[in-house]
Amino acid sequence: MENNQSLQETYAPHGICFGCGVANEQGLQIKSFASGEEVNAEWHAAAHHQAFSGMLSGGIIGALLDCHSNWTAAHFLMKQSCKDTPDCTVTANYSVKLLRPTPFDAPIYLKARVTESSEDRATVEAELVAGDKVCATCKGLFVVVKEGHPAYHRW
Repeated sequence: MENNQSLQETYAPHGICFGCGVANEQGLQIKSFASGEEVNAEWHAAAHHQAFSGMLSGGIIGALLDCHSNWTAAHFLMKQSCKDTPDCTVTANYSVKLLRPTPFDAPIYLKARVTESSEDRATVEAELVAGDKVCATCKGLFVVVKEGHPAYHRW
């Protein structure tokens, strides 16, 4: 992105989402960066993100994968339709597979890519890597919202 800004900083600087809201000081503040066909992020947990000693909470893992995948879809659909800004997308469904305990004190790497799409929706597959091991994967469907939806124009 220009000026090394994340997708969230570029397109939703006032976003309040717990997972990816730039303006949510108590949130996770995920920063996703487009790189070719993939969207990547690096994130660092704090002690209060633990489920038990040394391991990241599954709920936090889900939030990381959900928000990162949603931004992957939004960015892809924006590029696909040759727009300058993304339409607001929301999660229609997603499932997370927790493959192994995720250490909270290692850098967390997220990577995602669109595997199917139409004009207003995209299926995204993502993974969360910590300590050089894939700890969780996600597959979800993300859809563009229309006027009248509570998330319409949220960014």
